[in-house]
Amino acid sequence: MSTSSDVVKGFYDAAQAGDGAAILAILHTDFVAHTAPGLPCGAGGTFHGPRETLTRVWGAVFAEFDTAPYAETRHETTDGMVVVTGHYRGTARATGRAHEAEFVHLWRVTDGQISWLHQYTDTTHWHKALTPRAERDGSAASAAR
Repeated sequence: MSTSSDVVKGFYDAAQAGDGAAILAILHTDFVAHTAPGLPCGAGGTFHGPRETLTRVWGAVFAEFDTAPYAETRHETTDGMVVVTGHYRGTARATGRAHEAEFVHLWRVTDGQISWLHQYTDTTHWHKALTPRAERDGSAASAAR
C-alpha cells in the first residue's frame, strides 16, 4: 500500500519526466489546485479538476519554461497532509535565462490519488527569467540615473 508521501513523490517524478499522462493518472477527479498569485502565464489562482490544472497551470508554464519542481524535503503531518519544500529549476524558453524559485507545496491525498494542492513560490524569480536581459539592464541603468 502506498503512503500519501509515496503518491506525492509520484507527482514530482512525472513532472520531472514531463509526463502529462502520468500527472493526470495521479490526480483525483475532484482535484483542486491553489497556485501562487502572480505566477506567470496566467497560472496563478484556483483551478478545478485534473485537466483544467494540467492545461492552465502546468501546460501554460511548460510552454514558457523548460522547468521542473525538485523536492528537497517531504513531511507527512499527523492529519495526512504532505508538506514538500524544494526549488523549481529551469530556463525560460524565450530568453534562455535560468531560474530557480523556492517552493512549498501542501498536498492532500484521497483514495490513493492527489486531491488538493496549495502552492507557494517566489514568483519574482519566474518573471525575471522571462524578462530579456537588455530590458532588465536598461531599466537598471535608468534607475541608477
